[in-house]
Amino acid sequence: MTLPAGLRLRRAHPQDLDDVMWLEHASFPTDAWSASQMSGELYSPHGYYVVVETTDDGAPTIVGYAGLSSLAGNPVADVQTIAVSAEHRGEGIGRVLFTELLDEARRRGVEEVFLEVRADNPVAQVMYTAFGFEHIATRPRYYQPDGVDAWVMRAALAPAQTPAPGPVGQEALDA
Repeated sequence: MTLPAGLRLRRAHPQDLDDVMWLEHASFPTDAWSASQMSGELYSPHGYYVVVETTDDGAPTIVGYAGLSSLAGNPVADVQTIAVSAEHRGEGIGRVLFTELLDEARRRGVEEVFLEVRADNPVAQVMYTAFGFEHIATRPRYYQPDGVDAWVMRAALAPAQTPAPGPVGQEALDA
């Protein structure tokens, strides 16, 4: 799966907080995470966050982000969040972000991945189902203040035959 021209995937870093929070509030106006929650995720040694940003003229703009949480040695991971700006939805960016999270889960030796998705978000539900996730439970009124139920979804991961490389530029961040 590839990104449209003019976009790139890279590992998120704490300096992305302001841009990620702008997109967080635009995407989730009633139940956005706080800046301190998101900062904690970006700094967490257990988290893996990636962004998609523009590469056109001017300063790069983050148009999507996603995060995974997985404790070292734990065979279970959780998709924490995923968002794509409204003007870039339908371009496959969400699929690229989600694929990268699942690839990272495999690199970490994860066997099961869980996530919550709003019961009123059929577009996301269809995407997760296409990746092999199944609806295993419902959390009533999970998303507040809207009172919307959350579907808990789960997928078993087959081990990676050959570890997939991380996002372009990852080697510079790991150095």
